[in-house]
Amino acid sequence: MDYRREWVKSKDELVQAIRSLGFRDELGEAIAKQLGSPRAMERMLGYLYNVKPNSEELIVDEMLAICSDIERWREKKASEAANASYNDMLNYGFFEEDK
Repeated sequence: MDYRREWVKSKDELVQAIRSLGFRDELGEAIAKQLGSPRAMERMLGYLYNVKPNSEELIVDEMLAICSDIERWREKKASEAANASYNDMLNYGFFEEDK
């Protein structure tokens, strides 16, 4: 399954889950857009199915927590990559000729 099709499938499932809790489809559309990836939407679906939040605020709060976790993971990976590059420079020198 290509990424676009997977994204649409995840978005549709998220909108349906939010609708089944009694909220408007627009909330689901906005949440899906903000989360951005099928994996993040799957995480949100797990929350919706298990917790069954009774307010839009709780849903949005969980979305923000998921987005924060994703951003923290990205920052960690960027930091690890920068650290690896720095260690390479220390071990092998700054220039290609130093190797």
